Amino acid sequence: MNGSASFRRKIWTPRAVGWEIGSLPSLLHPMIRIFTALCSLFAFGMAMAAPAPEVIPLWPEQAPVGDGTFEKTEAKLTLHRPEKPNGAVLVICPGGGYGTLVRDGEGHKIATWLNTHGITGVVLEYRLPAGRSKVPLLDAQRALRTVRAKAKDWDCDADKVGIIGFSAGGHLAATAATRFDDGDRAAKDPIDRQGCRPDFAVLVYPVITMGENTHGGSRSKLLGPTPTEETIALYSAEKQVTAKTSPTYLTHAVDDKTVPVSHSRSFHEALKANKVPCEYLELPSGGHGLNGYKGPMWDAWQAGALKWMEERKLVK
Repeated sequence: MNGSASFRRKIWTPRAVGWEIGSLPSLLHPMIRIFTALCSLFAFGMAMAAPAPEVIPLWPEQAPVGDGTFEKTEAKLTLHRPEKPNGAVLVICPGGGYGTLVRDGEGHKIATWLNTHGITGVVLEYRLPAGRSKVPLLDAQRALRTVRAKAKDWDCDADKVGIIGFSAGGHLAATAATRFDDGDRAAKDPIDRQGCRPDFAVLVYPVITMGENTHGGSRSKLLGPTPTEETIALYSAEKQVTAKTSPTYLTHAVDDKTVPVSHSRSFHEALKANKVPCEYLELPSGGHGLNGYKGPMWDAWQAGALKWMEERKLVK
């Protein structure tokens, strides 16, 4: 199964991502550097020509807490539109252990990268839970519904709405990919009529389980100090996978000391067991954050994710 097109696990090597520069004659190296520089300038020009980011409140007035009560919130979306959109769009969930949000490296910079490939990026600044476990998922589901409702206005394809998350944001993305609904067709709000299942998910060094080997900070912030076994299971994404779970691309470094690689491995195994199309790229180094969002490990997962999306005909 591991070698099939649907359930792939890859171990990073330079050849695996098409890097064979070391095998080329040294005379070609200056040409490669010039070509790389031209590509960077082209990508920068595309980003510069794209519309300015647009900030959109996530909820019109008050937001649900999940227990029948509502609250005022500053949760918001930032829409980053490419100059030439190809229809694909990703809701971006920054990490931060459910105690803060890494808005730049795992948010707006991801949107800029997506834009250079024609993909619309929507950064979600979700509410921090402080023990109110339902709050982040309600925000992520609202974000996915909003994108579908606005797809035509934003030059997006309502059938190519994905979610990408990092660390605790990866847990949120995995939760959204496993727990969703078809929307309320009778709702007055057109956004609420939309389904919230992501068409695909990309998880980067994600927190997955709330059980053994969990990331303690994320669990305490999300579930509070004394969660029940039922709640722990409900928010352990590897236990919520079904055949309807979104197709998923995962990546994780084996030397991640903050969120062990076992998180991604367990989710990948659950996806395969349920015959959900998936691919897992395991990286040999980089730790949590993959060397500060740069270098060959960072480049490798980005190249791999784009290739996987192309194979699934989500992007051209």
